[in-house]
Amino acid sequence: MAYLGNVPARSFISFERQVFTIVNSQTAYTLSHSVTNENDIRLVVNNVVQEPGSGKAYTASGTTLTLSAALTNGTDEMYCVFLGRAVGTVNAPAGSVGTSQLAADAVTNAKIADDAISDEQLDPTVITGQTAETSIATDDLILLSDTSASGALRKMTRANFVSGVGGDNTPGFYAYASSGTACSSGADTKIIFQTEIYDTDGKYDTSTGRFTPTVAGKYFVAAQIMLVSAQDGANYQCIIKKNGSVYAKSQDWMYGGDYSTNLSSVVDLDTDDYIEIFVYHNSAGGTKNTSTADKYNFFSAFKILT
Repeated sequence: MAYLGNVPARSFISFERQVFTIVNSQTAYTLSHSVTNENDIRLVVNNVVQEPGSGKAYTASGTTLTLSAALTNGTDEMYCVFLGRAVGTVNAPAGSVGTSQLAADAVTNAKIADDAISDEQLDPTVITGQTAETSIATDDLILLSDTSASGALRKMTRANFVSGVGGDNTPGFYAYASSGTACSSGADTKIIFQTEIYDTDGKYDTSTGRFTPTVAGKYFVAAQIMLVSAQDGANYQCIIKKNGSVYAKSQDWMYGGDYSTNLSSVVDLDTDDYIEIFVYHNSAGGTKNTSTADKYNFFSAFKILT
């Protein structure tokens, strides 16, 4: 293309030259201008042009010149002529990059600023549009919004869910006495409930009448006892014992005929604690038997809190 006046000034620019100070045993030198590679300079040692390239006399990248062998100060001379210079990267104009210029999945987490995603970038149907789960598998991940951390999402599995939340109320059992027990007057008599309706973990012993859950927690415990031919005015107690000691008891006064009383309580049990049911009466009529009719005598317990 023709010009009026002088040709652009670069036509009059000479190639720049850099003279190096030799350092004994040194193979790396710093260039005064950044270059793309060794082909952008012509290196001259002792007035002999050197061959560029890996495995040759020298390589260069950026501002680093690397010799294949060290030179000797006072004996050798070295200079280079810049045939070209690396051109700095020019930033694209603001707003000029569109989605078509981006490769799929090119934006990584490292390129997204903290707190940069707001409601307007989120599809509200991602969660609300999903079918609600009716059960949780052991390895399922659960997302929670942590209000103490500005609503940050947290994840957990069913196994590490917050202590005390949820649970299946086990161990638990229900048993009744299928045969009567002779209860002496003026003494605590343990009642054996021989027949189980259910026992989730096999923790009730039908031979000893003892419930040993082996799982620490708070348990709801309930029992009912009926004595046959109660005596008027006699004191009658249904007793829950923990590890052989009285934990809770009821107190009633019998007024003739078959008489029943019930008792419920919340018992805090450790892994090696156990509970049993006893009955007490002070009837002047002596020994009284528990009823065997219609499951009047029962014992039940189940875990309510861990």
